[in-house]
Amino acid sequence: MDTQVRSFFVRDDGEVPNHPDLPVIVYERVFADHPAGIEAAFNRHQWTGSWTGGIYDYHHYHSNTHEVLGVQSGSASVLIGGDAGERVTLATGDVIVLPAGTAHMLLDASPDFAVVGAYPGGITPNMRERNPTDRAQAISEIRSVPVPPMDPVYGEEGPLLHKWVK
Repeated sequence: MDTQVRSFFVRDDGEVPNHPDLPVIVYERVFADHPAGIEAAFNRHQWTGSWTGGIYDYHHYHSNTHEVLGVQSGSASVLIGGDAGERVTLATGDVIVLPAGTAHMLLDASPDFAVVGAYPGGITPNMRERNPTDRAQAISEIRSVPVPPMDPVYGEEGPLLHKWVK
């Protein structure tokens, strides 16, 4: 298995806050040989409240929790961080971890595209869109979301625990 882990920061673009301190993490091909095991791995590492489906095709973010998305089937292009953000191509077996406040939207996808999503401790995510009147409250909420105790893919030893240091 040739798993690569990369991370990148997305800045507040004036419309979506993104996260001021924590990078987005992409685990490439980590479940390529067994995508059916994504949800069980997330749940085993205390990222629960899992669901299976797609990604909304408009900018949205969660100010009260981090989110992990694992590609169960197909492929897609996703825009991370708002209009000026980074375009990421995801394929079966890839996982992306979005820190609280990080905008994401689907650009295009194969017909069979499906992700498994989950949240640390099973927190129910709120849904935020670009709205200047919500910004101050959203930024305050984002800063108060704790770093989870486990990496959603590797548990107690994963890259998230080294990259997500406030």
